[in-house]
Amino acid sequence: MNPAGLVRKALVQRVRARFNDLDRGERPVDRSTNALFAPDSVAWRVHGDVTSMMVGGIAALLVEMLHPLALGGVWDHSNVAADMPGRLRRTARFIALTTFGERSAATAAIARVASIHKQVQGTLPDGRAYRADDPALLAWIHVAGSLSFLDGWIRYGEPDLSLADQDRYFAEVAQIARLLGADPVPETRAHAEALVARFRPELVADDRTAAFRRLILDAPAPSLAEAPLQRLLMAAAVDLMPDWARSMHSLRAPLLMRPAVRGATRGMAGTLRWAFGGGVR
Repeated sequence: MNPAGLVRKALVQRVRARFNDLDRGERPVDRSTNALFAPDSVAWRVHGDVTSMMVGGIAALLVEMLHPLALGGVWDHSNVAADMPGRLRRTARFIALTTFGERSAATAAIARVASIHKQVQGTLPDGRAYRADDPALLAWIHVAGSLSFLDGWIRYGEPDLSLADQDRYFAEVAQIARLLGADPVPETRAHAEALVARFRPELVADDRTAAFRRLILDAPAPSLAEAPLQRLLMAAAVDLMPDWARSMHSLRAPLLMRPAVRGATRGMAGTLRWAFGGGVR
């Protein structure tokens, strides 16, 4: 194998190890022509790019957990403090299964998550009750995540993505949100942004959100070699967040470093697309 081939193989193996728990027998999700979405869907384009999805996923978590009911379920019913990488990996695998996997595998994954949601309920320190299967709460998680993934793809993959294709993306992923029990579910970008605006008065930044933010942004890298890349992804995620969400988290936009952050992240995205021949599983 030539040097370029060796580099490509090493990159693919490193990324697949990050997104699949090989010790538990997980393997990359095979792309199926019988998936929930067609191969020419916008969802395949958006969800198939590893760099923009990592950036969007980190930004999504930071935005989603500003809702105290959403954070309550994660805080009280998961080992997020000890296993943030595992949570990110499981989320990425769920997205891969429901986007690219064979239809029966995708619906089984959705059913498993919905079953877990039914068991997650509790009470916040202020006395408010929460349930992970609350349709409105599921709608918040869906819309905050979908906007982050889409905006990550626009910034680092397809900056000229048409509004029609953006609307098509929301119409496509709406079916997963509905199968999980979310309501209301946006089917256009305008509807998604309006829904976020409706939720904003419910969002809170407090000691718990600050602790969660530190768990994400200060998480140790898997190795010294990966530490600079992880710092870059975190900076790109903070940069991707809406101004209002960044302000609630007391995070500064990296104005002076923005060109360097975006340029380096685009470089990472291009390198990984080269390694995977255009996509990742």
